[in-house]
Amino acid sequence: MKKAKDQDEMRPDYKRADLGAGVRGKYYEAYNEGHNLVLLRPEVAKAFPSEEAVNEALLSLIRIAEASTGLTKDTNRSS
Repeated sequence: MKKAKDQDEMRPDYKRADLGAGVRGKYYEAYNEGHNLVLLRPEVAKAFPSEEAVNEALLSLIRIAEASTGLTKDTNRSS
């Protein structure tokens, strides 16, 4: 049976040249597709204790706006 030390492929030191050429923004598009990060002003963040509270408040605002304008998601807004 081999010891764990013999199976360790990590070297004690790496040189930058050993790592290959870096590509700036290589994962930028994939990251943006999977994340929708919004930064809140500090005074707004204080008003909401959690992510769920922010989402509920925004959904309520959307419902109020749709009810007050008579528009729904299915309404053609260009007419």
